[in-house]
Amino acid sequence: MIKFKLNGKSVTYEGDSSKPLLWFVREDAELTGSKFGCGVAMCGACTMHLNGNPVRACSTPISMVDGGSVTTIEGLESKTAKAVQTAWQDLDVVQCGYCQSGQIMSAVALLEKNNKPTDEDINAAMDGNLCRCATYHRIRKAIHNASKSLAKEA
Repeated sequence: MIKFKLNGKSVTYEGDSSKPLLWFVREDAELTGSKFGCGVAMCGACTMHLNGNPVRACSTPISMVDGGSVTTIEGLESKTAKAVQTAWQDLDVVQCGYCQSGQIMSAVALLEKNNKPTDEDINAAMDGNLCRCATYHRIRKAIHNASKSLAKEA
């Protein structure tokens, strides 16, 4: 039996312990904001937070989250998350939108650990989050804007 917190709520799973976290979240928990992209942890569309760190849920077996805390795009509620979401909207970052939940999850994780990232910090943190629409410049600018917004609030 696997027990963990999902977006702050206790959940239990008694099935195949090798089932990818993404499929538990999408199929069993019916939270579909995190997307399936490549299935091999290369595109980042499935990014969630496990104990505050971004992970690729398509390749993370549910056994790895036992006793932990998982946050999906639906569960983001922090001040940092709000700043990132606002910056994304203000700059109209999204084109097709498919990758954006993973992009936002990675951006929030970055800013919660480094509230004044350089372009190099952003590039490193966002590496592996692919955007087929190539909105990378807007993504980077939105992360900088969210950082500035957070600094003003402090």
